[in-house]
Amino acid sequence: MTTVAARPLVADTAAIRAHFPALARRSGALPVAYFDGPGGTQVPRAVAEAMSDYLFHHNANTHWAYPTSIETDAMITAARATLGDFLNASPNEIAFGANMTTLTFHLARGIGRALGAGDEIVITELDHHANVAPWRALERERGVTVRTARMNLETGQLDFADLEKQLNAKTRVLAIGAGSNALGTITDVARATKMARALAPKALVFVDAVHYAPHHLVDVRAIDCDFLACSAYKYYGPHIGILYGKHERLAALDIPKLAPAPDEAPERLETGTQNHEGIAGAAAAVDFLAGLAADAGAHRRARLTASFAELHTRAESLFLRLWDGLGAIKGVRRFGPTPDQPRTPTVTFTVAGVKTTAIAEQLAARGVYVSNGDFYATTVVARLGQSEDGLVRAGCACYTTAEEIERLLEGVEAAARGAR
Repeated sequence: MTTVAARPLVADTAAIRAHFPALARRSGALPVAYFDGPGGTQVPRAVAEAMSDYLFHHNANTHWAYPTSIETDAMITAARATLGDFLNASPNEIAFGANMTTLTFHLARGIGRALGAGDEIVITELDHHANVAPWRALERERGVTVRTARMNLETGQLDFADLEKQLNAKTRVLAIGAGSNALGTITDVARATKMARALAPKALVFVDAVHYAPHHLVDVRAIDCDFLACSAYKYYGPHIGILYGKHERLAALDIPKLAPAPDEAPERLETGTQNHEGIAGAAAAVDFLAGLAADAGAHRRARLTASFAELHTRAESLFLRLWDGLGAIKGVRRFGPTPDQPRTPTVTFTVAGVKTTAIAEQLAARGVYVSNGDFYATTVVARLGQSEDGLVRAGCACYTTAEEIERLLEGVEAAARGAR
């Protein structure tokens, strides 16, 4: 008789919430509901413990002959393997840095050393400016031309027809975001990469996966990008950035570095002494997500696949209620793709007659934390005609509950009612 293996179960929301000490915080009589995850999630106890264990018991610099230095080297090696499983990459394709912005500037400088007048870079209107400014800097420094693929204002999605127009034989870099931190839009970056390979065969493809990675499991092999960056603090880790690069690309980059520093990839990308405790925490965050799957015997990537699939299903249900609930409130304007389109569980909105800061303050008084402004996605906000006051943003995380969604909606309804 053939038996079929049961699908790995994932811890329920109550069990997940027990890992997060921050969820015990109260605002007066009310527990705090954190909807600020798109700007940075809360941290499970295991992540802080991994960081403190490193600092208390293994703290040292690298590549020396005494035990704590050897232990530090081993921790970093293990972290590369863990993040490799997270992104479906090899350990020697994972580099660490201060944050995605710093890593992207560093990468752009390295790529830019081989570029000059006549070369072109393609960016998109949907992107966070951490994936805009580093490439714009090469206009001034190297004389390259930067082209911008437009977004569709009605749908909040990338205009692929316009992207196709921007790519050509002169394109040397396509810099594109997998998820919009302002609209929640998910862009098919595998499709964009394939398009670049066909129309711009000399182009390198860089993907900003900062907003995407907390919600959908990244697969750099499926995307076939040359480089990809994300930030651990968006998926329950500390403030540190991760850069994936195809090993041969990392090895060939003319990257700014000190002559005596290691010249092997991926270490050659890591300028100066790294945030070792942050590296330990970033790996612990991945293990936390993998640990939500009940089948502890499975490979880490398989457990991550099970966890992300179940968390995505739960988030879809919560987000649908949030989207529909906001749409039912008079005076609320929602932005971004509808729930039936590829997107993350992040919504931005405005309330007629109420400043976005006032909305955030009124919600905070109810123990509901949201962010407001342009979120460094200034082109998106400008195209939407919201530059003066920005948007209110609320995102669902693995610890979000249906009760918290209702509290958010009640707070927005109260703010809208007060403006009438």
